[in-house]
Amino acid sequence: MESFGTLVVGAGVVGLAVADALARAGHEVVIAESEALIGSGVSSRNSEVIHSGIYYPPGSAKARLCARGKALLHAFCEAAGVPYRRCGKLIVAPRLEQRAALESLLTRGQANGVTGLSLLDRRATLAMEPELDVQAALWSETTGIVDSHALMTALLGRAETHGAALALKTRFVRAERQGKGFRVRLQDAQGEADYRVQRLVIASGLNAPVLARAVEGLPPERIPVQRYARGNYFALAGRAPFTRLVYPVPEKDGLGVHLTLDLAGQARFGPDVEWIDAPSYDVNPARLQAFYGEVRKYWPRLPDGALRPDYAGVRPKIYAPHDPAADFRLDGPAVHGVPNLVCLFGIESPGLTAALAIGESVAAMLEAASPIHTPPTAPCA
Repeated sequence: MESFGTLVVGAGVVGLAVADALARAGHEVVIAESEALIGSGVSSRNSEVIHSGIYYPPGSAKARLCARGKALLHAFCEAAGVPYRRCGKLIVAPRLEQRAALESLLTRGQANGVTGLSLLDRRATLAMEPELDVQAALWSETTGIVDSHALMTALLGRAETHGAALALKTRFVRAERQGKGFRVRLQDAQGEADYRVQRLVIASGLNAPVLARAVEGLPPERIPVQRYARGNYFALAGRAPFTRLVYPVPEKDGLGVHLTLDLAGQARFGPDVEWIDAPSYDVNPARLQAFYGEVRKYWPRLPDGALRPDYAGVRPKIYAPHDPAADFRLDGPAVHGVPNLVCLFGIESPGLTAALAIGESVAAMLEAASPIHTPPTAPCA
């Protein structure tokens, strides 16, 4: 039976970052991806924003990993030639009474160590983006955008340079405990086969809780219920009269219908929050009129007929619609008691920004629990 050191399940941006960190630390890594392409799920259907770290509770995993991940991401993009731009972001208050919410965000951002933040009045905001009609704004200088596909390709390339191997169209079936390692079953075009691995990382985004239930010995109460929130995006016809990202004051389950730009200057609006029963990437055309209403709160001159359906993403929520938002969960042996296993749950925004920091953290967690010089597990019976 073939054996290798570490199996990472999922080749989205987080799975690739985990594999890259492990490979550079000297681990033998195989990445199993059920689809025919890397990053074809959550990682390819987001706003491609490099977040500064304003929104997250101080001390939370999201705040810590966003801050660290942003620094790592900037350095990696520079070194690897991944296209990105620090275009900055305005979080806008169309009504004067919303200024208090901006002040709270400023305080939270400063507590998280975010630099380049400043409150702007109406005149200063309109001097930056004259098409807006708002009373105040919070300026975030370090927010940016990145080519997520180029980022994933570069991460895979660096991981492969350090010995990692990618297995596409390869589905994780189950894992059985074997000593301190696992007997893992994978399925590809040739059928199912078992492999002996020492370490296992579940980094499969939307499917993480489902796959975690296929790991022998993982306590069911440690596995969250997976829920799904679709985010619809509508693209703007023609060129946008904006050079910076524009966000409304955030709402409970998301950051509001905001304006983002890609590296070519094309604008899109979204995502909204639409709770659904199962993953679906069809843009819901019934949401269009609500988009016009939300955008016109800060850009009243949005022309009729200017929005067209673009794409949709699905957030891997691990909390119910009326519950408080959940933090990232990087569940290792200290949480669930299974040696050499890490499960990543609820990695939604700012997962793209935090990806390299998540990879760094997972590598450190596994190395602390089981250094790479540990003898391999016993052969399968």
